[in-house]
Amino acid sequence: MPLTPLSETVAKTSLKNIQLIATDMDGTLTKNGEFTSNLFLSLEKLAAAKIQVLIITGRSAGWVQAIKNYLPVVGAIAENGGLFYPNHNEAPKFLTSIPNINLHRQHLAEVFQYLKSLFPRIEESVDNQFRLTDFTFDIQDLNLSELTKMAEISHSKGYGFTYSTVQCHIKPLEQDKATGLLQVLSDYFPELTTEKIITVGDSPNDETLFDESKFPLSVGVANIREYADKLNHQPVYITSQKEAEGFCELAELLLEKN
Repeated sequence: MPLTPLSETVAKTSLKNIQLIATDMDGTLTKNGEFTSNLFLSLEKLAAAKIQVLIITGRSAGWVQAIKNYLPVVGAIAENGGLFYPNHNEAPKFLTSIPNINLHRQHLAEVFQYLKSLFPRIEESVDNQFRLTDFTFDIQDLNLSELTKMAEISHSKGYGFTYSTVQCHIKPLEQDKATGLLQVLSDYFPELTTEKIITVGDSPNDETLFDESKFPLSVGVANIREYADKLNHQPVYITSQKEAEGFCELAELLLEKN
């Protein structure tokens, strides 16, 4: 279906009550893989306007524990819904029940080794050593057919599979961004109704954040167009700018309403 452009008209109606932005990080808050000065300024303005920002990323527990301390955000969800780091607490809250982490990671590694036997060029991600709930390898130049086959194999072995612009994730079947976010909202932000929340993303591992039955308001930064025909759930709106500039575009529209 066609994506509706985000505009000042949209902001005056649909976005007027937003109090929390739940946003992906890589390709959404970054530009060419890095944070920008414009992003920092937008985050600071949003915080001053009492519009909370919650990061929800596929990045590792180790990375996210650091990131949430350095940015003006209310917390961050790591590993596509696996763990939550509130900004006032160093200890994570597990969002997926894993009774034995060591055994769990051993099983994930076995699935990866099987995939590697079929796709020899895949390599474990550098940040995989900092992970708890999932196992990642770099997406490199994998095509859709290969990614689909990897997902089928992972599912046959009892695990989920998703991918972003940077990594592929072998994960618990029930673990995804929407499930993790809904749990965090219920536990930490019970006062926020769905019309006060907007979700933002740019790639297939953000797809559950675009499910209108769970999150009526969602935005894809412009680079989501690269995956539009691969998504069962599309964002309600799309920015005119890509990556971090798209997020800043959304931020400016929200700030105009405050």
